[in-house]
Amino acid sequence: MAGGNQRLITTLLLVVIGMFGFGFALVPLYDVFCDITGINGKTSTEAATASQSVDKQRLVTVEFITYVRGDMPWEFKPKIERMQVHPGETTQVAFLARNLSGADTVGQAIPSVSPGQGALYFSKIECFCFNNQPLEAGAETEMGLVFYVDPELPESIRTLTLSYTLYNITEQAMSVAKERES
Repeated sequence: MAGGNQRLITTLLLVVIGMFGFGFALVPLYDVFCDITGINGKTSTEAATASQSVDKQRLVTVEFITYVRGDMPWEFKPKIERMQVHPGETTQVAFLARNLSGADTVGQAIPSVSPGQGALYFSKIECFCFNNQPLEAGAETEMGLVFYVDPELPESIRTLTLSYTLYNITEQAMSVAKERES
């Protein structure tokens, strides 16, 4: 009986270790899957070049939404919440940020587009999300976004929602700065 219990315990431990490892492998596998299929609304992290054609016959509604993570002491919002654009038309919008704390902080905005398939057609030429955003205590800033919606956007998609989640990366930014000084 003792040998059977030992084998069962060993098998269960191996299953637990395998499940734990599989959980870690899911994140990079999911990222690869999203890159291939365009699902999840991830946008490119590199600047695009301006579109060469504009579809004046069509209008697409673009909505802007912002979220601030709980440990981020900033107010962060779009200057305009919704606009209509012609596919291929280069458009500039701004987002406002204000550091509500008494300390200098560094933020990083992560974009996402809904519906997920629409992320393939949302091109950022310039974006504050490409870089860390340092902001002194109590300071305010305007952060710009220059984008266009690709004219190849499927006709069935009439509205794109661009959302930014703002993260507090002050500690990571300070660690990188200290490493560079060394």
